[in-house]
Amino acid sequence: MSKVLLVDDDSELAGLLCDYLVADGFAADTAGDGESGVHAALAGDYDIVVLDVMMPVLDGIQALRLIRAASNVPVVMLTARGDDIDRISGLESGADDYVPKPCTPRELAARLRAILRRQSAGAMAREQGDAQLTIGDLVIRPRERAATRNGAPLTLTSTEFSLIEVLARNAGRVVSKAELSQEALGRPLSRFDRSIDVHMSSIRQKLGLRADGRSFIQTVIRKGYQLLA
Repeated sequence: MSKVLLVDDDSELAGLLCDYLVADGFAADTAGDGESGVHAALAGDYDIVVLDVMMPVLDGIQALRLIRAASNVPVVMLTARGDDIDRISGLESGADDYVPKPCTPRELAARLRAILRRQSAGAMAREQGDAQLTIGDLVIRPRERAATRNGAPLTLTSTEFSLIEVLARNAGRVVSKAELSQEALGRPLSRFDRSIDVHMSSIRQKLGLRADGRSFIQTVIRKGYQLLA
């Protein structure tokens, strides 16, 4: 049973979502503000955290940054519908995904399950029999959901790892954003969805440059992304 922490100052909505998730097979707790949410997220053994952006004491972005400073627990942001600034800020701060409010409990549960499926150790690796992917000095270990460059570990969120794993399995080939969204995020690509672009920007920064001065990940305009072999 996956354990979820819901952090939202709207107690009625939090209670509704919590009740649905419990009925859907999750274990769920709630926190009513960003500060208590951070303490709970870092103190509790949660599989995933849901953070509302607009909250008292600490807002969701501030809370996310504090959580990310100490933990890689997957985090989903609840953002105002149509507010691209909140979405991009959340993703840049290390969120794995976002769900626009108002949202249905079913939609939230589906997003949580998609992320938790990716967390299941080595599901794709066991299917394909791959213990390790090596592209130059970049090493991807799907069974452990870990990556290194020149032997140094890369600090990646769950979503960032899933994206770089898909690119690594297709090294040298352009992978469309639609394919990346389906395989790495577990959902179809939505119109005007910039989440993959933001995640890719973060991954590029963490990877640094190749010996030839180029980025490991190349953008192919109107087609997608390519991990250089």
